[in-house]
Parts: sequence; structure tokens; C-alpha cells
Amino acid sequence: MGSLGQIIFCSMITLIILFSAIIILILALTFSGSLSGVMSSNTMPIANLGEDGFLSCYLHTTSEQTSTGQVSVTWEKTGLTGLVYQYENGAPNLRDQNPQFKGRTQLFPDVLVTGNASLLLRDVSSSDAGDYTCSISSSDGGGKINIQLRTAAFSAPTFKLSNGTLAAEASRWFPKPNVTWSNYDGNILQASTSFTPSSAGIFSVVSTLQSVNASDTYNCRIENNLVAAISKATITGSEVSGNTYFIYSTASSLLASAYLSLMTTVLCICYLT
Repeated sequence: MGSLGQIIFCSMITLIILFSAIIILILALTFSGSLSGVMSSNTMPIANLGEDGFLSCYLHTTSEQTSTGQVSVTWEKTGLTGLVYQYENGAPNLRDQNPQFKGRTQLFPDVLVTGNASLLLRDVSSSDAGDYTCSISSSDGGGKINIQLRTAAFSAPTFKLSNGTLAAEASRWFPKPNVTWSNYDGNILQASTSFTPSSAGIFSVVSTLQSVNASDTYNCRIENNLVAAISKATITGSEVSGNTYFIYSTASSLLASAYLSLMTTVLCICYLT
């Protein structure tokens, strides 16, 4: 066990490194992949498998409108041969589009005149996950930004009440989630949960809570490392009503790597002292 001086020293070193890492991460997130005013409202979106996804990209300018003929937009995906999408000279140019994205991508010319080059991606599959680059060139400027698309399957649960048992059923989850029940006061409750995978590897979830009270509210949280569904089930007599909202993970590999590097450095310093 280290002396008091060693403990204080390690604590000071830890704080210095953590503050430095926060500054580095802020600067990295501010400047990486973004040039000349090209921005995104979400650089780490999560798309629901089988549904349409949206990759945000726009040129921040002081001009209210420009001609679509003066705007050139290119979407690329790291490691992919060919392009995801290209727009130039006032029309789509899909000559070099990768077959994976044929008939599945779209820009919107009515908002493109304001610098909005966001991409609609239809019927998202797991192979669509990865790093994308949006490049814009126009008379008002240009640049590019990197966007990491993540994919998952998630759905809100439905609630059923039968003979004092409250059941939550959610049809689509991937990766495999965890389920946690709690009462109105936040105390964790014991429940029984089953997972049934489909042929595509997507899980249906059934979780049951025994001996519930006829006038109480229960919280059900279904979550994996990407998405969490937070549900509130309110029992009124023999009826149950539920409402759900989703929380999406914003943790990045950059943050995880920085954290691991920091902890390794701190442990090494403390060990040496």
C-alpha cells in the first residue's frame, strides 16, 4: 500500500491527465473531418435495421440560397470501391455508385439550395455501418466532414397484464439487450426475461414481472451498447398503459481509446512511484 504522499501524487497526476484528455478530445471533435463550414447535426447516428437512415451534412453559409447547379456533393464510404452518392451540375451523377447503394440513396434538391446535402439511406442493413465522408463544393465555400454510421435493431415494448403478471414484449433488438425493471421509487425488481433470435439474428424480447400491484407504475429498461428504450407502464385496475422514449449512445472509439490510454498511464506512474 502506498504512502499518503504517493496517493496524493497519483491523484494529482490523474487529474492533470484527465483534464488534458478532455481538452484534446474537445479539440479533436471540433476540428476532425470538418473544413470550411461543412457541419453535421449528428456525426455518430444510429440507424434502425430495415428502416430508413439519415446522414446529416450541410454547408454553413451566410447566403440564404444558391443555385443547385453551383453545388457539388460527394458521399463516400471508407473501404468501399466506388461512391455512395454524387450530385453535380444540377443533377445526380451515379455513374460511379457502388452497387450496394443502387436505388437506396437520395438527396433533396429543394434544401440543397440552402447548403443541405444530407443523405437519405433506405432499408438500412448491417453492412451499411461504417465511416462516411460528405464533401461539398459550392460558390459559397466547401469542405468535408466524417460521419460514423452505426446500426442496431430496436423497438418499443408493448405491455400486457394478466393475473397479476406484467409482461413487456419487444419484437426487434440487436445486439442482444439487457432488461431491467424497477418500481416507482427506483428499486430494482426481479423479473424473468427470454430472448428468441430470428434467422437474421435479431432478438425478440419477452420479460415478465410477477405479483404487480393494481395501481402502481413500473419502469422497464431495455438496452444494449447502442440504444436504450426507457418505458413506463402504469397499471389502472385491470388495464395497463405504457409510454417509451429512446436514448442513443454517443460514446466513440476515440473516447474509449483515450480512456484506456489514460488509465494505463496513470497505473504505470503510480506503480513506478
